[in-house]
Amino acid sequence: MVATLLVATAAGVLTVTPWSAFTPRLLAGFALLMAARSAWTMVRELRAGTFGIDILAVTAIVASVVVGEYWAALVIVLMLTGGEALEDYAANRAKRDLTALLSRAPQLGHRLSADSTTEDVPIEAIIPGDRVVVRANEVVPVDGTLVSELGVFDESSLTGESLPVELSAGQEVLSGGVNGQTAVVLEVTRAAKDSQYQQIVALVESAAASTSPMVRLADRIALPFTAVAFVIAGVAWLVSGDPVRFAEVLVVATPCPLIIAAPVAFMAGMSRSAREGAIVKSSATLEKFHRARTFAFDKTGTLTQGEPSLVDVRAAGDITPDELVRLAASAEQFSAHVLAAAVIKAATARRLPLSGSTDAEESTANGVTARIDGHTVVVGKRSFISATVGQEVRHALLNSGELAVYVAVDGASAGALVFRDEVRANARTTIDSLRAQGIRQVVMLTGDDRPTAEHVASTLGIDDVRANCLPIDKVNAVTAITERPVVMVGDGVNDAPVLAAADIGIAMGARGSTAASESADVVILRDDISRVARALTVGRETVNVALQSIWVGIALSMILMIIAASGVLPALVGAWLQEGVDVISILWALRASTGSKETQPPIVATPAEASPVAAS
Repeated sequence: MVATLLVATAAGVLTVTPWSAFTPRLLAGFALLMAARSAWTMVRELRAGTFGIDILAVTAIVASVVVGEYWAALVIVLMLTGGEALEDYAANRAKRDLTALLSRAPQLGHRLSADSTTEDVPIEAIIPGDRVVVRANEVVPVDGTLVSELGVFDESSLTGESLPVELSAGQEVLSGGVNGQTAVVLEVTRAAKDSQYQQIVALVESAAASTSPMVRLADRIALPFTAVAFVIAGVAWLVSGDPVRFAEVLVVATPCPLIIAAPVAFMAGMSRSAREGAIVKSSATLEKFHRARTFAFDKTGTLTQGEPSLVDVRAAGDITPDELVRLAASAEQFSAHVLAAAVIKAATARRLPLSGSTDAEESTANGVTARIDGHTVVVGKRSFISATVGQEVRHALLNSGELAVYVAVDGASAGALVFRDEVRANARTTIDSLRAQGIRQVVMLTGDDRPTAEHVASTLGIDDVRANCLPIDKVNAVTAITERPVVMVGDGVNDAPVLAAADIGIAMGARGSTAASESADVVILRDDISRVARALTVGRETVNVALQSIWVGIALSMILMIIAASGVLPALVGAWLQEGVDVISILWALRASTGSKETQPPIVATPAEASPVAAS
């Protein structure tokens, strides 16, 4: 672009000197040189299987030079070079929220040694169990537990939460947050490669490199658009008998909306999504959101809080309630299920000492078997315990919203632990928002028994409930849904297969498992189910803006081509008008970074939404 401006300046100076006769040669030579450069780029794109829309600009430059419209040819060159600069600016602006995460990724950590001195080491060298110092205003390099008495962290770049988070000793601190004004000490719980921030960085890198079907749609539109432009230009030349008319039409056949607008819109939409707390791995996912017709939800930790509490212990036989809880919690140490944490939490609250085991095995979505203090302890679903003891175990009598975890010791039923969970305060509002956006079907998939599942579903207004689902059952259920594309939302290890099987998988990554996040197309960084509805909104608005920017640019170009074909639009004026169309298309595409100006209604929990329900 700088070279083009320098040539324009030199040509302008020459026109007022005795050497003005060299002006056309300078303009023509430079224009043809840049046309040759663009033609070579176009040939390489054709070899790569992409149609070269620059053929319009190249033909317009050559035609303008041939008919003596040298300044118009230079303006087209300015469009090409300026368009590249404008594309870089627009793309960088659209990606700023994504690249901000990458640029802030810490490379070093201050490891604390036994003699209380610190050593700066690469974050890859920091391992679980190490202690690190995070100084004031530094980015937390790895996930850890706060050792200092108090810490204040800005997690806005991770979760979208604008207010600082105050944590106390023993609480988890996620990497990527910014420490406050006081240095703190953390005990590392995950290696750098497994920490929250590094996983987000990997997601962002994948997202920034993705290509959307909408971008490929623009490539397909380029072929008929180019053909129409040549037809209009040819007819104008044929009817008028003036070859200048051919050039005048082509200089307003702008390729910019097709080349730049769609990619800029999608990058802007992904940037907006990241800013609102959801990392979209691929721009193709935004296009699928635009067509989504069905949402399927896991229950525990997704529609419910995922933090069930123990409300009753029903011991059988000679075993005491505390011993039943202790044995169950000792076995559940080897399970990744959300209820395992609840059982352990209950034992800790009762100050019961847990025992270890060298022989533990988990049956996904069923339960866990472990050898504890010489006893074989089995904890899990009623059907799992019934199979273990060889006879039907009676249902525990439960109130609405309660769930029983059954226990067997040494091949005999030992009782049940009764838990209660709560529906997320904004779960019903989220589902209502999805339906308002055109989602035709909402499904709940859970490993729970049907009474518990139906209680949750009725609270949320969900009619389609699939209960007693193993991971493979969830996959089969999603695969069988006919209203597609299907979006699946989950958070646990057992959700990873169904997230991968869905057209779009959304993982609640704030507390969800690494396996679920890796299988998903979208990762919600904040423990907030309403972000799911916001992700759908961003996807739909982004695609709408991308399509609008393409068609607005094409419509304006078509109008200008028809005007130019009538002979009332000089080539130089048309070239400048074409620049204006380019700017309009790109500015329109950048609207995807802000979306609708309408504010979202506040989320208020209704009494029904706050009612207790069971965990799956």
